[in-house]
Amino acid sequence: MSDPISAAWDRLAAIRPSALADLFEADPARVEKLSRRLEFGLGELGDVGMLFDWSKTHLTDDALSAFEDLAAACDFAERREALFTGGIVNPTEGRAANHGAMRGSGPEAEVEEAAALLARMGMLVGAIHEGALGEVRHLIHIGIGGSALGPAMAVDALTRDGARVDVHVVSNIDGLALEQAFAACDPASTLIAVASKTFTTIETMTNAASALKWLDENGVADPYGRVVALTANPDRAVEWGVDETRVLPFPESVGGRYSLWSSIGFPVALACGMEDFRALLAGAKAIDDHFRAAEGRENVPLLAAFADQYYARLRGCQTRAVFAYDERLALLPDYLQQLEMESNGKRVTVEGKPVAGPTAPVTWGGVGTDAQHAVFQLLHQGTHLVPVDFIASIAPGDMLDPAHHRALLMNCLAQGAALMAGSGNEDPARAYPGDRPSAMILVDDIDAATLGALIAFHEHRTFANAVLMRINPFDQFGVELGKAIAKRIGAGEGEFDPSTRALMQAAGLG
Repeated sequence: MSDPISAAWDRLAAIRPSALADLFEADPARVEKLSRRLEFGLGELGDVGMLFDWSKTHLTDDALSAFEDLAAACDFAERREALFTGGIVNPTEGRAANHGAMRGSGPEAEVEEAAALLARMGMLVGAIHEGALGEVRHLIHIGIGGSALGPAMAVDALTRDGARVDVHVVSNIDGLALEQAFAACDPASTLIAVASKTFTTIETMTNAASALKWLDENGVADPYGRVVALTANPDRAVEWGVDETRVLPFPESVGGRYSLWSSIGFPVALACGMEDFRALLAGAKAIDDHFRAAEGRENVPLLAAFADQYYARLRGCQTRAVFAYDERLALLPDYLQQLEMESNGKRVTVEGKPVAGPTAPVTWGGVGTDAQHAVFQLLHQGTHLVPVDFIASIAPGDMLDPAHHRALLMNCLAQGAALMAGSGNEDPARAYPGDRPSAMILVDDIDAATLGALIAFHEHRTFANAVLMRINPFDQFGVELGKAIAKRIGAGEGEFDPSTRALMQAAGLG
């Protein structure tokens, strides 16, 4: 007799796919069944309205029932509760994942600690805005991975109408990235934020040293006095030279790609103000509350994971595309790449056994309408089946003629309709096969609270996928091997393959 997990997958594999058009014809209530509208009133921090539509996917009632059984067999409810109560959800490192506590979702002690850390950051942000550190017009935020992607995305999304402080996020060790930031900033009115969990990350600390040198060479009397440290290792930051009053700690149990809600969000607060940062947290907490309370297919992140697993596991889709039809979300696909691929790009289960099927697909995407003239050819007529997420805002982000935003939304909705419907033609080169899946996330507006909710939705979607695959989404050992070999190359230690030896010599590293 098969175990419950295998039995659920067997049920899913036995469901014969139907064309999307046939699914709509067979069920007049399909849109209602596979759409969810979430609304949250957050008081002075704003309101959040979001519509999710998976009706243009191949999910059916039978598939949803089997997925609900799969979730139960994978102990979804228990793992979800462990996430919110400080349980060990990162077994390979023996850790909880307390990023939810940063926004008020978690054990009381962790939530209280997070509130104190938030208040500490708020005091520093307020002091800077009031001129305690002199004139501050620019911030160079130095980090890498989640310490850079989250802040860059949020600042870009929320400062299109202007920022209280001009923020430049630098992550690449390539000196050109840092030089570009230097060129845009006046050293006399620039702060440096160094974001590193351990305060030992080579790329970050190398860039930080160069930033200090730039300040010194340009007449700043006390370069270290212009540095704010964002870290889970405050002692190391103080040892490096940052005064403890400008060290903003966060807990060790907050992972990099889940760290925007902690002091890693300092550049967001500095650029937008603490009120917007608190709204970001409140929007995320609203999704936390929904994710923790809603069951089965009524749970929006879990429903999204059902669709993800359907296409990755049952239809063999190796990629998932995300297209934001809003310039304010231009960096969201890049952010989701790390969130999803670093979290769920694994090959073993939490028990250390090989995963029975494919895990995370390759996440990629872009911005509409630009992407329509770049990659949509493959989506419509290529040989790959690629599930697509469209994300758009009902309210425009500009003050121009409403015709701009109307055309943007028209194109967004048209792409989903065209992918599904297709079009026949006597000329095969002009024929569209159709029956290609897409999902829609339509938000009322892009503001701080809605952005927080949108990010938290994807965090929980990623976690739900991990539970269904029986993997640990909170470690990332796959990034370590290349770093270790880079250190060996730098130290001239160890033996390398003939190709690497030849390349080292050609690059002047041999």
